[in-house]
Amino acid sequence: MNLLMVSKLDRSARAVSTIAGYIRTGTELGHEVAVFGEPSGAPALPASLDVKKFDFAVFVVHMPWDFPDLPYLARLLDEMPKERRVIIDCCGRYNETIRVEHDFNHLEKIDGHQGWEWLDGFQAVSDRILQPTLKPARADVLPFLFHAFDPRSVVGSHGSAREAAEAWSKGPGKPYGLTYVGTNWQRWSQMRHLLESLEPIQEELGPIRLIGWDWDKRPDWAVQLGIQGVDVDPALLERLGAEVRAAVPYDQVVECMSQARFSPVIHRPLFNHLGLVTNRTFETFCADTIPLLLLPPDLVDAIHGPAAKQLTIGDDPAGHVRDMLRRPESYLQAVLDIRKFLAVHHSYEQRFRELVSLLEG
Repeated sequence: MNLLMVSKLDRSARAVSTIAGYIRTGTELGHEVAVFGEPSGAPALPASLDVKKFDFAVFVVHMPWDFPDLPYLARLLDEMPKERRVIIDCCGRYNETIRVEHDFNHLEKIDGHQGWEWLDGFQAVSDRILQPTLKPARADVLPFLFHAFDPRSVVGSHGSAREAAEAWSKGPGKPYGLTYVGTNWQRWSQMRHLLESLEPIQEELGPIRLIGWDWDKRPDWAVQLGIQGVDVDPALLERLGAEVRAAVPYDQVVECMSQARFSPVIHRPLFNHLGLVTNRTFETFCADTIPLLLLPPDLVDAIHGPAAKQLTIGDDPAGHVRDMLRRPESYLQAVLDIRKFLAVHHSYEQRFRELVSLLEG
C-alpha cells in the first residue's frame, strides 16, 4: 500500500517525528510512504506531488495550514477520491467547541475559523475522521492513537535496572536535573505547579532547562489577542535559575531529554479532557531519563501499562522526586518495564498495521 501523508512539516513542531516514523516503518514493511509536496531533498521525509501513484491520502491536522494551499489542495482533492482520503485530527478540532481551563479546540482569535467551519471542512475532505484517543467524543469518529514508540530510538539501553541506575546517578552526560522539551502553549499551569513544588529540593535535583517556544516570556501576540494559557512567570524561572532554549529539531529531542535525570510528560488540559495522546506520550520513554507523568491516572494505565503507576506524579511532586533520587533503581525498573509494554502494544509497526486495517476497512 502506498500512503501519501498530508501535513505542513515543521522540523521543530507538531507531528513531524511521528510522520518520519511512519515513513521509515512503511518502507521496512514494503510500502511506499511520502509527504505531499515539493521534494525537499530530506531523505527521512521524501515528498511527492504524484497523487495518482498513492492508494490513500492521510491528512494529519493540527492547524488550518496543515491543509495545503491552492492550487495544491485542488490537485490533491481532484486526483484522490474522497473515499480514499482520511483525516487524523490531532487536536480534537472535529468536535463542538470545548473549553477546559484556558484551553480550547477552536482558536477563532488566532486562526479566524469558527467551530462549524472545522466540522464542515473535515466532512468536505473525508468521510473518515480519526482522533488519537481511545474514546472519541463523537460517534462518527474512529479511535486511532497515531503516535507510537520506537524501541530502536532508545538512548542508553541498559540490561538491568541496577546498570541503568548506576549510569543515571553517576553518568557524566547528565548536566541537568530536569529538562522539558516542548512548547509552552497551554502547559504553563501544570509546569508552574511542578516547578513551584520542586523549588525546595532544587539543590538536590539539579539545574532545570525548558526547551521550546514561549518559555522566556508571555508572547506579544498572546497579550494583543488576550489569549490565556501561554503564560509564564519570569520571576519564578529566574529564582530557579532555569535555562530557557529555543525549540530544537525533532531528531534532537530524545538526545536533549537524555541530558537530564527527569523529563516531564505534560498534556494540554483539553487533551486530558479528550484523552488525546501526543508524540511525547511515547517518545519520552526513548530518552535516557525518568519520565514524570503529569497525566490522568486512567490514561497512564491504559497507555503505558501497570508499571507506569510508579511514575505518575500526584499531589506531592517534591516528595515523589526526592524518593526517585534516593531509590532510582526501583523507578528505572519501571521505565524498563514500560518500554517493553510500549514495544508490544504501541510500536510503529503495530500502529502502521492498525492504520492499514482502518484504511482497508
